[in-house]
Amino acid sequence: MKKVYYLSTCSTCKRIMSELPMDGFEKQDIKSESITPDQIDQMKSMAGSYEALFSRVAMKYRAMGLNEMELNETDYRKYILQEYTFLKRPVFIIDDQIFIGNSKKNVEAVKAALG
Repeated sequence: MKKVYYLSTCSTCKRIMSELPMDGFEKQDIKSESITPDQIDQMKSMAGSYEALFSRVAMKYRAMGLNEMELNETDYRKYILQEYTFLKRPVFIIDDQIFIGNSKKNVEAVKAALG
């Protein structure tokens, strides 16, 4: 299975996807097609935690005062499902591997996994 969760309005997501061979990928724009509870649970089982999927650089993180709260796994899951911007993106799933975020190291790992 090859899937990517991304935001179509995110220039970083678009740039990363343009650098990769995207043939055979199922693409899900998380703004127009919300993440389902089953999808976030699958990502969590691959990533090890909901926190690994959570973006602290989302504008709403500070706006909602979340930076001043002690968040737990239940909170991370709830906020990602409630507000798409809290998903650290893009998220690539390639077979049984998950790659989260836009760091250079992560993008290189995706390229290596795609061979």
